[in-house]
Amino acid sequence: MNAPATPRTTWLLVDGENIDATLGSAILDRRPQPGERPRWDRLTDFAEDVWGQPVRGVFFLNASAFMPMPFIQALKAMDYIVLPLAGTADQKVVDIGIQRTMQELARRADDVMLVSHDGDFLHDMAGLIDGERRVGVVSFTEFRSQGFSRLDGVERFDLEYDAGVFDEPLPRIRAIPIDEFDPAAFLF
Repeated sequence: MNAPATPRTTWLLVDGENIDATLGSAILDRRPQPGERPRWDRLTDFAEDVWGQPVRGVFFLNASAFMPMPFIQALKAMDYIVLPLAGTADQKVVDIGIQRTMQELARRADDVMLVSHDGDFLHDMAGLIDGERRVGVVSFTEFRSQGFSRLDGVERFDLEYDAGVFDEPLPRIRAIPIDEFDPAAFLF
């Protein structure tokens, strides 16, 4: 009798620095308040629901200047693997860490969901597309590198609208698909 196949794993790679910077500088135009930050546990729940398999969250942090221990402990309590990386001022340590991780995952059969807007990951994302594994990117759609749209085989999700990781609606300006347009939402 054959043993049941083990489910694939989704590796959820979070570029926290990129998401935080986009949220603060491009959407809120200020540093996010605690209640305006993503609920990272909802992100792993979303990834598990959308692809129907176990998820391992990996959160990359730039710890070159300091270690945000309360935040690290909170992420660890949500079962994230937390990777505080350090380097010199000219090194993009989070990008380097994510790129190396994607290169390692390319040698495995697991699926990968990247949480970032950064086009620096396009080459390594393309290397993951093999027709077998699922590859996705989660971000604020309007700030996502357009290169992700040109990669066939990459599923694209919006951090707020698809993943639902925020408690309150964000003040975003985006193109609204006419089929989703509800004037009542704007007439207040």
